[in-house]
Amino acid sequence: MGKPADDVLLDVRGLSKHFGGIRAMSGVTFSIPQGSIISMIGPNGAGKSTFVNVVSGTHVPDAGEVHFQGEDITGLPGHVIAAKGIGRTFQLLELFGSLSVLENVMVGCHTRSRSGMLACGFSLLSALKEEKRIKEEAMESLAMVGLEGRAHDPIYRLPLGERKLVGIARALGMKPKLLMLDEPAGGLAAHEVEGLARLIHLLVERGLTLFIVEHNMPFVMSLSRRIIVLDEGMKIAEGPPEEVRANEEVIKAYLGEEVC
Repeated sequence: MGKPADDVLLDVRGLSKHFGGIRAMSGVTFSIPQGSIISMIGPNGAGKSTFVNVVSGTHVPDAGEVHFQGEDITGLPGHVIAAKGIGRTFQLLELFGSLSVLENVMVGCHTRSRSGMLACGFSLLSALKEEKRIKEEAMESLAMVGLEGRAHDPIYRLPLGERKLVGIARALGMKPKLLMLDEPAGGLAAHEVEGLARLIHLLVERGLTLFIVEHNMPFVMSLSRRIIVLDEGMKIAEGPPEEVRANEEVIKAYLGEEVC
């Protein structure tokens, strides 16, 4: 693959993934420019979460390449990819129910810890200093999503919308350059979706690039610079929201579903 354009942050070419005899994703190709909001939509089972899992290192692709900031990161382990600057949230919230809101966010910060969580457990002086820094950074992430006042609450006390914000704060603790949000608006009330949209714009203003996988069509249509559409693991459309909304293949894929 040739060197990407200067403003391209993520470049994927021909990504494919099969699980047994099932094609989850086939030949997916597109790029994500720096400082943009790009969304991926598609019917259930279209391969959207598989794409996020492949890019973030949860799954190794069967074919294709992933380049981040011009570097080939195809098939690298998830923790290595996270350290390079790709953060993600999960469709099914993977928070620790026994921990506080702050402690859940600190888990994300620990991925960049020099001393590591094991050393912190032994209360070494350097680890204690590191722990203090991590706690401060976690509080900054919580403040960014508006939850600093809930820092010491048990995670189970938070409603779904706030728990999703905790997931975003935890991902922000990794100091990503690209943040991938998997179904961030799912299950949220209208006012929570509006608040999420404001947060996403704020994150872009602060220098992040956002990639969103979502079913909420009005949400992605109002936010996105460009939309990629998958169906049965294949890209069937890509373009600005108004173009995608009118695309006949997209309408066919969503037949019987709300498209706009």
